[in-house]
Amino acid sequence: MPLKKLDRLLGVQIKRFRTAKGWSQEYLAEVADLHRTYISQLERGLKSPSVRILYKITTALGITMSELLEIVEESLNADE
Repeated sequence: MPLKKLDRLLGVQIKRFRTAKGWSQEYLAEVADLHRTYISQLERGLKSPSVRILYKITTALGITMSELLEIVEESLNADE
């Protein structure tokens, strides 16, 4: 599995959860104590988050890391 694909799918799901809440990238960044440009890079699949960063983001979004990763994993399996 290409890692770029994993990063892209992870970013798509982060964006999906963020927009479902009606949040801007700036607001998510503020709540998660991250920089807005970093959120943008994650959502575009340009960066791969550490476990700590993933925890900050999922906590801010009110979901668990396992919920997010399960959706990403299902997307990966569906594409194969």
